[in-house]
Amino acid sequence: MESGILTTLILPASLFIIMLGMGLSLTIQDFRNVVKYPKAFAIGIVNQLVLLPIIGFLLLFIFKMDPILSVGFMLLAACPGGVTSNLISHVAKADTALSISLTAVTSFITVLTIPLIVNFALGYFMSENQEIQLPIVKTIVQIIGITVLPVSLGMFIRKRLPEFSDRMEKPARTASTVIFVLIFLGIVFTNLDILQENIGKLGLATLTLNVITMLTGYIIARALQLNLPQTLSIAIESGIQNGTLAIVIASSILQNADMSLPAAIYSLPMFLTGGIIMYSFGGRNKDVSA
Repeated sequence: MESGILTTLILPASLFIIMLGMGLSLTIQDFRNVVKYPKAFAIGIVNQLVLLPIIGFLLLFIFKMDPILSVGFMLLAACPGGVTSNLISHVAKADTALSISLTAVTSFITVLTIPLIVNFALGYFMSENQEIQLPIVKTIVQIIGITVLPVSLGMFIRKRLPEFSDRMEKPARTASTVIFVLIFLGIVFTNLDILQENIGKLGLATLTLNVITMLTGYIIARALQLNLPQTLSIAIESGIQNGTLAIVIASSILQNADMSLPAAIYSLPMFLTGGIIMYSFGGRNKDVSA
């Protein structure tokens, strides 16, 4: 299959389907929940939109990568959480409503922050002869088209056809997982050369990013006296990113598939630590929330 069709049609369409599925699970109440627990929400937002990119940037001074991969690493750190974080929160008996609210709101906010962070990374890591231009307004419009539009459409369908949306929620999650796995395999197999050269550094860097951001979210939330379910949700949202969005932006908007490798590799430690959290906390009594 031609790479042009893959980057201009298949990848954006796949993300559109995933984000539509997310929208089918959201309601206006998920946004109103921000008012219900403003302290927990504010902590989650700061962790995900401020501390996560800062931690990612600092790690690049330790794991010195190729400039292209460094930009891809920052792109990953700039992305919001995805449907996977909501699923992990649910199984781990965290505060699922908080998790969904954070995912929903950050998915809208990062439409603006992703272009700013990625442009900073391009200017900082790329040399003049490798410079890639990222037009801010055009990028914002494109991200709206593959994230905000399908999420809003999904929410509209849920409001009009709630029973249909309930029936479609599980198939949509399954389809999202299958699509992500196929995208992951495609990225890996089409970039085997650069992946083989950088797998050790990329694997360790993405694992470190995942663990540090989760621990940071957990420690800050507990230090500020949030209960355990809220703390778990913030930790999960801080460490589980929408890798598919990063892959689509790298491949379709930046037109550089190599930049998608950090996001593709990140899925491995992300699911590992997510599985550990689900196993460790999923069996506890949900009423124990201290």
